[in-house]
Amino acid sequence: MFAAGAVLSRRRASSELLRQLRRTTSVAPPQPPSLSTVAATADGIGPPPIRVSLTESAGRGVFATRGIAAGELIHSAQPLVAHPSPSLLDKVCYYCLRRLQNEASPIITSIPGENDSSKTTACYFCSESCREQSKGFYEVEKGLDWTLFDDHCSPRRVKYPLMVKRLACMILSGAASVDCLDILQPASLHTETLLEMEDEFQLLKDTFAKGQFKNDSMPFLTKEWYINVLARIRINAFRIELVAKTYEEMLTSAAAFIAADAAVGNAIYMLPSFYNHDCDPNAHIIWLENANAKLKALRNIEAGEELRICYIDASMEFEARQKILAEGFGFQCGCLRCSSGQFSTFMVMKMRVNLYWLVLPENFHGYTLRRR
Repeated sequence: MFAAGAVLSRRRASSELLRQLRRTTSVAPPQPPSLSTVAATADGIGPPPIRVSLTESAGRGVFATRGIAAGELIHSAQPLVAHPSPSLLDKVCYYCLRRLQNEASPIITSIPGENDSSKTTACYFCSESCREQSKGFYEVEKGLDWTLFDDHCSPRRVKYPLMVKRLACMILSGAASVDCLDILQPASLHTETLLEMEDEFQLLKDTFAKGQFKNDSMPFLTKEWYINVLARIRINAFRIELVAKTYEEMLTSAAAFIAADAAVGNAIYMLPSFYNHDCDPNAHIIWLENANAKLKALRNIEAGEELRICYIDASMEFEARQKILAEGFGFQCGCLRCSSGQFSTFMVMKMRVNLYWLVLPENFHGYTLRRR
């Protein structure tokens, strides 16, 4: 998700982007997940039908390299970093954010509290595979006492510091590089926000210091690193709202939406973060079972056309959309829908029908973005 930036900064970032994206042309056999993202077709032959280039007004963007049919799966992507909602730790997988089924027997482990077993935090995994893959952060995380850090985040309902915490654990275990998010656009931060970040950073650093990690073993963990990472997560993270598959899940999702707790967690991706915004998008991102994102075409897309998603609820009125985009993403939308000031109820209904239609399992074909 990107707003326009300085030309020099954009060129420098774009050079780095091209360097990383060149890796997507090679195809490798499946390996355990890591942060190296590789694009490939569903049958492993070639890359998805898109390219990333600079736009005239919105920084980087994603463009079609050929015609894409309505409903076609453009690509899928696994998250670089994901974290479940704190209120749903006993209801979703701690690694992939899949909903835990009542009839299933989730694998339970725990993180100790501060000399108090009642403060022990249980972590649930939907499978042995997810628990195994979580070792990239969990082997570090489970050996530390997160009571003070969690007590700070919980009443404030802040979620992004939890993602930074997970990323720091991944770096310490060797599962991620210190600069893995540097290519993403950072948000502009207010002074008040920076002051809050200083408190969060100190709690994070103190938690590691009280454990087995000392300053010389984590030189990357500075206030500057923390702020830079959090600034990128704030503007690029996606709310993960899983598609309801049954009537009961639809009722649960509706109740959660009313309670402002519809998301099972948050995640940050490489390629999906390059999609720019439009209030009348031609593509949409959905999550069927877990945090693996799937981007599908809402309508026919021509070769060379920019693919855009809607960062917010597209059915909102003009003033509400502009307010949320300005406050949350730092830009005013000038798309055709916003500049014309017209968008009929019929068109909103048509957009919703498109969204419902594209989540049907039989409509999924095509390209996938996998990690190796």
